[in-house]
Amino acid sequence: MSGFSSDKSKGDVKSTSFEAKSDSSSLFEDEQKTRTLWGDALRKFRKNYLAMAALAWIFIVILAAVTADLWVPQNFGDPTLIVTETITETRLQPSSAEHPFGTDDMGRDLFGRVIYGARVSLAVGFISAALAFTVGVFLGSIAGYFGKWLDAIIMRFTDIVLSFPYILLAILVMALLPQEARGVWSVIIVISVFGWGQFSRLFRSSVLTIKEADYVLAAKALGASSWRIMFRHILPNAVVPALVVATMTVGAAILTESALSFLGLGIQPPDISWGRMIDDGRTFLTHQPQLVIYPGLAILTTVLSFMLLGDGVRDALDTKSKD
Repeated sequence: MSGFSSDKSKGDVKSTSFEAKSDSSSLFEDEQKTRTLWGDALRKFRKNYLAMAALAWIFIVILAAVTADLWVPQNFGDPTLIVTETITETRLQPSSAEHPFGTDDMGRDLFGRVIYGARVSLAVGFISAALAFTVGVFLGSIAGYFGKWLDAIIMRFTDIVLSFPYILLAILVMALLPQEARGVWSVIIVISVFGWGQFSRLFRSSVLTIKEADYVLAAKALGASSWRIMFRHILPNAVVPALVVATMTVGAAILTESALSFLGLGIQPPDISWGRMIDDGRTFLTHQPQLVIYPGLAILTTVLSFMLLGDGVRDALDTKSKD
């Protein structure tokens, strides 16, 4: 009887072990089934501490710029107001509790001007990148999917746009505009017009690869229209590389706007721009370097954050990389 009960207990142990293994394998299979491209990308992105730090800094800059009207004028004064009666007492003050970054040559608080300058830079960066992305993706998808003479025309036009030096062409166009026509929207349009070419070429190459996939051929066999195939099947799968470039383009657009404003061809007063602030402060560079350092650091940290964020997004969406 004792031997029989011992064999029975061993069988029970083996059965329990087998059930545990089957349960763990089923859990692993369920986890594998629920994993998606975007879910895996989010997990990998969270492990990239540089990209997470860059995202946190971008969030802080956006939050400060959006809410600036609620706290900057009340605590640091109107960043665009020039009080001529007190300008001699308030101009070029050093950093203090009242003015963390000091004041400029017109007596305006430098910290408040840096915060308001973020509004212009972020608006130019996001809107111009979105417009260039939209135009480039649309033309690239048409060229890649339909091909033939459409592809030839669009790609030769893209080659013409990409053949010109980007920043020199922007300087030329802005210099030809009259003084009153220069501003936020003229800078946005110039950056968008000369920035869509890279999206068009990149998206076309993605479409050429994806349109030969089995699920696209199956959709064609079922009678789906070309536009349905493009927007339902090709666009969601081909847009990933373009999103990475779009993230970096925001930083490049901010840098371009700052360069144009520094040369006096971009944002005009009373609008505030980081590049314009550097141009105004370079006269006092030797004895008041904070007039250049603080807007320069704002440009450096913001542009670098967008570049690091783009690198993080690219690494996270790379399906060949391991967790």
